[in-house]
Amino acid sequence: MPSMKIFDVAGSGMNAQSLRLNLVASNISNANSISSSIDEVYKSRQPVFAAELKGAMDKSQTGVKVNVLGVVESQAPAVMEYAPHHPMADDQGYIYKPNVNTVEEMANMMSASRSYQNNIEVLNTAKDLMLQTLRMGQ
Repeated sequence: MPSMKIFDVAGSGMNAQSLRLNLVASNISNANSISSSIDEVYKSRQPVFAAELKGAMDKSQTGVKVNVLGVVESQAPAVMEYAPHHPMADDQGYIYKPNVNTVEEMANMMSASRSYQNNIEVLNTAKDLMLQTLRMGQ
C-alpha cells in the first residue's frame, strides 16, 4: 500500500463513523417524540456502508476505503399506544411513537465511537512511523 493511502483509508472510516454517530444521536433524540399520524411518526435511520469496489477487487491493495451509500429508514412498524386523553391522539384515541430501540442505539453509539477512535489510532501510528522513518537519515 502506498504510504499516503493509509490516511485516505482511515479518513474514510472516520467519515463513515461520524455519520453513524450523527444518525444515532438523531435517533435517540427523537425516540420519545409522539405523532398523531402513523405516516408522520419519526422512523429510525441507519447508514449503509460499502467497501470501495475498485480497491477491493485489486489483490495488490491491502487498504480499502469505506463508501457511504446512503441512509435508510427502518421498516419496523411504529409503536401504537392507546391514549384517548392525549392531545395528540387521533380519532381512534391512538398516538404513535417511533420505532427507535434506545438500547440498540446505545450499542451502535459505543461501536461507532470505538471504531472512530481506532481510526484515529491508525492515523497517529502511521504519522509516528513516517516521522521515525524520516529521522533514520539523521
